[in-house]
Amino acid sequence: MINVVLFASVREKAGCDSLEVECANCTIKELKQQLMAQGEQWQQALQGNILAAVDQEMVVDSFILKDHCEVAFFPPVTGG
Repeated sequence: MINVVLFASVREKAGCDSLEVECANCTIKELKQQLMAQGEQWQQALQGNILAAVDQEMVVDSFILKDHCEVAFFPPVTGG
């Protein structure tokens, strides 16, 4: 199982702050696709330039997930 944690607008659009997903040995991109297949709220939450971190390290969409890792999705951070 993969523990998925959502932050900021991603959490608001998805309607939850975390969930567990069966997706070991898949990529971040495949995980996003799996979640987006669950409905429009997930499509809105994960569309566009959403960043991902695995076990608190930034990763790209081609990163391969291992069982029991934590994936965080969040929008790009802006500063000022």
